[in-house]
Amino acid sequence: MALVTPPFARRRARAAAPDPVPAVLSLGLDATRLTAGLRSRRAQDRLDHSAHLTAHGPLPDPGEFGLHDLLALTERIALRERGPAGSPFHRKLRAVMASARRSGLTAAVAVDAVEDDPSCRKDEVLLRRAPHLVLDGALLTAEVLGAQQVVIAVSHPAAAAAMKAAVAERQPRRRARGPEVRVVRPQERFVTGVGDASAGGLEGVPTLFSNAETWAQLAVAARMGAARFGALGERDEPGTFLATVTAHTSGDKGSAQTVVETPLGAPLAALLERCGTDAGQAVLLGGYDGAFLPRRAADTALMSRRGIEAAGAVFGAGSVTRVPEETCPLGEVARAAHWLAAERVSHCVPCFRGLSALAAALDDVVHDGGAPVRERLREQVAAVRGRRACAHPDGAAQFVLSALSTFSDDLAAHALGSGCGRRVRGALPLPRGPQAVRTAERFTMDWTLCDGHALCADVVPELIRMEQDGYPVLSATAVPPRLAARARLAVRRCPTLALRVERI
Repeated sequence: MALVTPPFARRRARAAAPDPVPAVLSLGLDATRLTAGLRSRRAQDRLDHSAHLTAHGPLPDPGEFGLHDLLALTERIALRERGPAGSPFHRKLRAVMASARRSGLTAAVAVDAVEDDPSCRKDEVLLRRAPHLVLDGALLTAEVLGAQQVVIAVSHPAAAAAMKAAVAERQPRRRARGPEVRVVRPQERFVTGVGDASAGGLEGVPTLFSNAETWAQLAVAARMGAARFGALGERDEPGTFLATVTAHTSGDKGSAQTVVETPLGAPLAALLERCGTDAGQAVLLGGYDGAFLPRRAADTALMSRRGIEAAGAVFGAGSVTRVPEETCPLGEVARAAHWLAAERVSHCVPCFRGLSALAAALDDVVHDGGAPVRERLREQVAAVRGRRACAHPDGAAQFVLSALSTFSDDLAAHALGSGCGRRVRGALPLPRGPQAVRTAERFTMDWTLCDGHALCADVVPELIRMEQDGYPVLSATAVPPRLAARARLAVRRCPTLALRVERI
């Protein structure tokens, strides 16, 4: 199935990321599988092919490890996608095999390393530090499937460069008739998304599509065997996963991100403790289409799909973002909501209109808009959810709705009182530098409703002045950040609801 790369993934791909590669840890020595050999090197160093083989050993010979062995292994270890969908790998493999038989076409293998959520950086770390492990899983599968091509889609420039270097190191060692390996950027034509492959996959051929960590896990399992692989984790969800933990540092220095290899089923509290922190006010699980867990629930939650769902959140791709006590949680959510609105699809009405209105309603709540704006915020969430246009607005609405439930006391303090009294510290990670999405607003007026009350000009005279005829003249320039709060107050003060702000 040919799906469109998410717009925010394309935007991230167009500019180099200034962020350093996250630190790598493991939750116990037994959990050092994917991350073997990484702790002994500098954070930015890549394992070349020789160092990779020293850390992990050789793969099984494809001549002695066939399609039946691959199916049996992935079923025995219950290998699931290490992406948001969590699909069973063996089902996707069987679907590709069936599609290839029906169509008579040769299958292809595709690696998704396009991380579109800034709270998740595990695939970037794998490709920058251990690209040969990802290649191992993809190439072994391609060999047993008889695939002629392996395509690796990478959004991060440094990760793409590391993967290209790893592919070049493999060239002299590959068999003459081995599959062609290509590293592409997301703006190039590629299959991305979720679901089983079909005859409409990569360049029209059946395509086995999985995210980068899934291929790396397969490479580890092929070396270890099902019994050793299943010695860690839960019985129905064995193995480890890579968690991206984001924890705000002291002061205003931003957030530090760490990738931790963790046994499935490990306590969330132990994972946070390994990173030198705790649950703070709450933790966001699953990124910006995920959900928040308040501290009390986070202290007892287990890090597996079943465990996190039982706690009331979303496992997703394994990202964990701490909301510290010193930040304004609803202000953090509003900041993220504006970024989500900017990442809209222009032809999708819930994206184009609904997410911008949702972000504006959050702003109004944060800036003490009163009881009516709280109700309008809930109406905006309801208007965005369930429209079935695409997954983006549904995920954003889930994220906001979870925040309203988790931070209900803060919601009341902002909407009905003087606010929570805390600054927004930037604890929820967003793209920075060239990747940052800068949005702006300006005033607009429905002149059929304006009665010339002049209340708006009293609130923000820098942007609105009154003419002699008694009607306002609006500035055509963007609302400066320093006047944003007063601009929203001017909108609320308009008794006829004629004044609005629109995103430009």
